[in-house]
Amino acid sequence: MLSTVTIIGAGIHLKGQAFFQESPKELVDEVWQIIDKNYVDATFNQVDWRAVRTEFLDRSYESSEDAYDAIREMLEKLDDPYTRFMDPDEFRSMQIDTSGELTGVGIQLSQDQETQELIVISPIEETPAFDAGIQSQDVITQIDGQSTEGMDINEAVNLIRGRVGTDVVLTIRRGERELEFNITRARIEIHPVRHSRKDDLPGGVGYIRLTQFSQLAADEMRTAIQELEAEGIEGFILDLRSNPGGLLQASIEIARMWFDEGDIVSTVNRQGVAEVQRANGRALTDKPLVVLIDGGSASASEILSGALRDNDRAVLVGTTSFGKGLVQSVRPVGNGGGLAVTIARYLTPNGIDIDKEGIPPDVEEEISEEIREEMRMDRTLIGTERDPQYVRALEVLREKIAAANGEATTSSVPLAVP
Repeated sequence: MLSTVTIIGAGIHLKGQAFFQESPKELVDEVWQIIDKNYVDATFNQVDWRAVRTEFLDRSYESSEDAYDAIREMLEKLDDPYTRFMDPDEFRSMQIDTSGELTGVGIQLSQDQETQELIVISPIEETPAFDAGIQSQDVITQIDGQSTEGMDINEAVNLIRGRVGTDVVLTIRRGERELEFNITRARIEIHPVRHSRKDDLPGGVGYIRLTQFSQLAADEMRTAIQELEAEGIEGFILDLRSNPGGLLQASIEIARMWFDEGDIVSTVNRQGVAEVQRANGRALTDKPLVVLIDGGSASASEILSGALRDNDRAVLVGTTSFGKGLVQSVRPVGNGGGLAVTIARYLTPNGIDIDKEGIPPDVEEEISEEIREEMRMDRTLIGTERDPQYVRALEVLREKIAAANGEATTSSVPLAVP
């Protein structure tokens, strides 16, 4: 079970830890101070944030659990599912998730700001949730029979996580249908990059599937590009479908592998543009590139897709991405806890804010529920002639390769895939 957090920096707050050992009230105030100085919305969701401090510091706290409950109540006033407090167990779990190893069922959750429904951004491939049939955009309505109405994302994460080998029953709404899934929790090590040479076009195609922007992602992507370049392929297809995102820095490092010059992403906080990340002249390839995206491509996936599109480095094929354009900073607080704070919005190089809108593809290619289920049951079909979005990406890549070589081509001739 993954949390929807993009880590951009985590400093150790020893002062907060020392204070918390003396008084839980100090933790409440530490969290208030961090929000006051860093939260992206200077109006705090039209809340009188100073009055909130007075309200919560006037209370008495007998235990750490009292402080945790108060902090979560305080953060609810921001109406931001991505700004959240993590107790020590939750914080440790989050750190494990971003390291490339997780314990749970393999879902990344979001919470709709208007309906407060718990929405699956994407199941991680080769995890219990993926194998069971959980899909992007599924709405979780019950966890082990308990309604999720009014439940915040932290509580849902706690209920879905658990000991390896135990089961959790998720009831989900998919369109008009209600479905129930009994899923066994597991410990999963995720290698986020898979790559292979494919001979679906003359000269060969380098196919790279990136499933998560973990700490392992950049190194594995570098290896994939270098190995495929050594095989002399003519172009690349980068598959970001159902990639729910992860570490912001990983997306920046990977973008730099594809182009030498240009902006990658800018972050905008409540004072304005805070930082612009740019390419650094260290691209690993200039071969033609097509990127596959869909409704499960979120956050860091959208940063990478937007950077490649806006710099005319790649053509995007598939369906519109998820639409998460907010950046969180995660830092330790108190005695082992953690705080994720929305500190900025990110913009693509062309200044586009995709939050709640997503990135539309340059070439739209839908995929039927029947074929999606077929590929879920047999993952070896992904990136083959049985995968319509991959086949469309091949058509586009063939045109880009021909253009790069100065050859004439037409998109009206269907591609023959062996």
